[in-house]
Amino acid sequence: MGNPYEILGVAKNSSDADIKKAYHKLVMKHHPDKNPGDKSAEEKFKEINNAFDILKDPQKRAAYDQFGDAAFSGGNGASAGAGFGGNPFEGMGGGAFRFNMGGGNMEDVIREAMRNFGFGGMDDFGPSRQSRAEASHAGRDLLHEVVISLKEAFTGKIETIKFSSNVKCEKCGGHGTADAKPAPVCKTCGGSGVVRQRRGLFAMESACPDCAGLGRKISKKCAACDGMGVQNQRREIKVEIPAGVQDGARLRLRGQGEAGILGAPSGDFFVDVHIRPDPRFERADNDLLTRAAVPYPTLALGGDIEIETIDDKKLSVKIPSGTQVGTRMRIRGRGFPGGDLFVEIGTEVPTKLTDKQKKALEEFAGTGGKKKRGFFN
Repeated sequence: MGNPYEILGVAKNSSDADIKKAYHKLVMKHHPDKNPGDKSAEEKFKEINNAFDILKDPQKRAAYDQFGDAAFSGGNGASAGAGFGGNPFEGMGGGAFRFNMGGGNMEDVIREAMRNFGFGGMDDFGPSRQSRAEASHAGRDLLHEVVISLKEAFTGKIETIKFSSNVKCEKCGGHGTADAKPAPVCKTCGGSGVVRQRRGLFAMESACPDCAGLGRKISKKCAACDGMGVQNQRREIKVEIPAGVQDGARLRLRGQGEAGILGAPSGDFFVDVHIRPDPRFERADNDLLTRAAVPYPTLALGGDIEIETIDDKKLSVKIPSGTQVGTRMRIRGRGFPGGDLFVEIGTEVPTKLTDKQKKALEEFAGTGGKKKRGFFN
């Protein structure tokens, strides 16, 4: 059947909007009405529609990417194709029979089945044909990842993100028309972008020949966006990362994704937050753990030490006499919101001692310069 990416002249990683744009251009160029009597143009038109039928459907596109032509050819590849939204009725009369059990809710499944078996009038089940067409032109969701420090996760921050995506065309206001006014709904397809033909028991669906699948009849296109209502531009948005955010959290900015074609809804913008390890603190839920090296005399006699908190403030901690190495002291309310700060006590063993210090330690150990015994004997 041919490589659908090559047929439409797009790269394998092209966005939905780029695929639709390439499709609409080719459909208008090879439409039989513009090439009367040209059999090659008619065949090319069918080939373009078949290619777009695969790439516009996420499941069919995934199936082709994984299995190639075998995803839709039956035989060894038939089960794989069907599992990804392929055509389980391939070879029963041709055409674009669509019966996709691979996704959507039960209402979608029933509506699709009723339409394919010739029972129209199912729009009362849900959205109108026009609104479903707008949904098919909706902009993609976008995903961005940010990496922040543990301190920034504690305090929160404003992250500036720069990227490129399709935005509403400023010249036509997203309408795709030269006069910047909404184009009338296509009368042939009623705004759905598709026309249906019945062949016996089955109904087949293809792109509307009058509007090239757009759902609106544009007589004169906007020169800036070529009638698509969107342009690719550099963008910059500011994302508020809340204080206390967890590692792996996903933030959602509604309507900040890619702009939809011809005024269709924009997608959403998602931000995945990752937190770098901190050399001073470890996090467990909302609690924090830090370690403090306390001089041995302070452990034995007691005293106060000073530590730094996650937000670089100084905090005095009282060490009781006889505190053991490895003890964890709890300071309530000094972790993340709702959590505590734990201080694990350690000590430093000096590597160089003066004669006076050595003598004091020997006296403490009870050696008195005599036969050496264990340090604490």
